[in-house]
Amino acid sequence: MSRVLVTGSAGRLGRSVVTTLAAAGHEVIGVDRIPGTPEEAAATLPADLTDTGEAFEVMARFRPETVIHLAAIATPFSHPESVIFKVNTQLAFNVCEASVALGVAGVVVASSPTVMGYGAPGGWAPRYLPIDEEHPVLPWNAYNLSKVTAEQTMKAFAAAGTTKLAAVRPCFVIPPEEWAGAPTQSGHTVRERLDRPELGGVSLFNYIDSRDAAEMITVLAEALPELPNGEVFFAGAADALARKPLADLLPQVVPGTEGFADGLTGTTPAFSTAKAERLLGWQPKRSWRTELKDET
Repeated sequence: MSRVLVTGSAGRLGRSVVTTLAAAGHEVIGVDRIPGTPEEAAATLPADLTDTGEAFEVMARFRPETVIHLAAIATPFSHPESVIFKVNTQLAFNVCEASVALGVAGVVVASSPTVMGYGAPGGWAPRYLPIDEEHPVLPWNAYNLSKVTAEQTMKAFAAAGTTKLAAVRPCFVIPPEEWAGAPTQSGHTVRERLDRPELGGVSLFNYIDSRDAAEMITVLAEALPELPNGEVFFAGAADALARKPLADLLPQVVPGTEGFADGLTGTTPAFSTAKAERLLGWQPKRSWRTELKDET
């Protein structure tokens, strides 16, 4: 057993991370300002980690071996742009700084596929498809700029110390209650995203079940000692959140993908998780086809 501290432990991904880590035998400490951290957590603290002193106090009090940093304003444009950037970047910096200063062995920082820049008002086209971790980033709003900054913050601390750090870019996270019909973070249901391709097309039809993402993060956290420092990984489902092949859909809903999407036949998604499979031995298990039980 090791002690793992999870920030954002009451969030749509954080809840699954807490339960998955606990099931794997870890002692989990949840940190979140809102209620909802699963009871599997050994302790929960409502700390404000944008405050540097509180971030250091939390690390000093619990002395975790590993930190999973998920806390953030998670929805683009849900707050003023300056607030999103300030909160998310301050959180990432404080958590990394306190972790490294107090001798935490490993830190996983949550980023986002939105760093690719899709959805930009002036248009966007990929360099290639499917997109992997080598694809250039092109942020255009405060949210994805804050996630690029979080990744760079992680890499700066990885280069400076002995703590092992990595970042994960979870695709559009869908927890169990949203398969059952609860609204997703975009306000639409999963079924609406399937029925209306223009909704899912904004994010290139990417998604991941929160339990699959939690399992990937758990595997990544456990593998940190053996990995090169500062790695970045995509975490996504093995298929696209779409009823038709992306080779057909993407050019219709995302101008600029003509010619790039031709290889996305069948159920192939727009984001590759080959790196996670190669370095971590991780593969997603769940699909909208298995979780939406009445789909035919």
